[in-house]
Amino acid sequence: MLPIEKAFELVGGISAMARHFNVTPWAVSKWRERVPAERCAKIEELTRGEVKKSDLRPDLWQ
Repeated sequence: MLPIEKAFELVGGISAMARHFNVTPWAVSKWRERVPAERCAKIEELTRGEVKKSDLRPDLWQ
């Protein structure tokens, strides 16, 4: 399972994640390809640290 998929599961699905960011579920579903860097810290917060920003974007955070 991709880290972003784990995050989707933890927050209640793609639609729930989209509501947190005030974007469409379609936009959030595109994050499977690459999570925007500016979203990673908030996702870490929403998942209470179960999904780290370094898991989402290891190219930026190690």
